[in-house]
This record gives sequence, C-alpha cells and structure tokens, in this order.
Amino acid sequence: MKAYQADIAKFDATETQVLGISMDSFASNKEFGKQIGVTFPLLSDWKRDVTKAYGLYNETSGYGTRGTFVIDKEGVIQHVETGRTAVDPTGAYQACDLLQKKKAAAPKQ
Repeated sequence: MKAYQADIAKFDATETQVLGISMDSFASNKEFGKQIGVTFPLLSDWKRDVTKAYGLYNETSGYGTRGTFVIDKEGVIQHVETGRTAVDPTGAYQACDLLQKKKAAAPKQ
C-alpha cells in the first residue's frame, strides 16, 4: 500500500482511482491507512465476497492472496497481478497509462 501511495500522482495523472480492499474490518483498515499515510480509500471485505469473486480466497487457509486488478470504466478487467508482485504498483501503473493513451488516441465522437 505504501508503494501505491508513493506513486499516487502517477495514477492521478492517468485518471485512475486507486482503492485498497482487505478482509480486515473497516476500523482496522482505517487505522492501518492512518498509520501508513494512505490517502486513497481502504475498503473492508469482511464477508470475503470480493476476495472470493476475484478468485483470491483460499478456503483451506481462510486467507486471501494479494491481488491487483486494473478495471476500466466499463467494468472490464484489463490487468491482473497476484502474489508478491501485486504490491509493486509498476504493472498496474503501466496498464493504466496504456488505457489512458488508448483513450486519448481514440477518435472523438
């Protein structure tokens, strides 16, 4: 989360909304965000609905795998990273930048 916060200006430049989602409680996320200085929303997936829907929930361990998803304005997933690389914003930023460039190059209607 700190790395995403450090690069928040890059995401803002690509008209991207960054969200963090955790299986922790709302109060826990709020405190965590405050401690590390995150300015983007941290959402609680307390019931594990999102974690399960995106295929990140491990039924055996009860934990979710880290994941980063870039979802365009139409709700289509454009980029996915899971595991250790999901904490590095580089791939997500590159995907957002590419989407922004495609949007700028598209013919005006």
